[in-house]
Amino acid sequence: MGAQYYGADSESGDRIDDPSEDALFMLINELNGSDNTFVVVQPDGDDPVWFASVAVLDEGGYEIVRRDTTLNEHEITTATSIKDIARDLTTWMAARDFPGRPTRQVSEF
Repeated sequence: MGAQYYGADSESGDRIDDPSEDALFMLINELNGSDNTFVVVQPDGDDPVWFASVAVLDEGGYEIVRRDTTLNEHEITTATSIKDIARDLTTWMAARDFPGRPTRQVSEF
């Protein structure tokens, strides 16, 4: 069975469906400068409207790219803390729109 919302794929071929913050931490921690240099997280499908990627920088640390075409977002940052990257990506992805996910409703009492 595929991902319900999104999948994380590393250059080495590892894949985790609907990864948790801990799973993202693990994938990023396994990156290296030779044969496993990036992780991409995006919805499954032919034309995803958003993605996030983490890539190893030659000088150390990581480049994080977040892109959401529906919100006209495109942000590129760098960081060194894998824990912070995994947490920030998890928070960012939670705010994305997923087909089939119940919409958030605010009701007044």
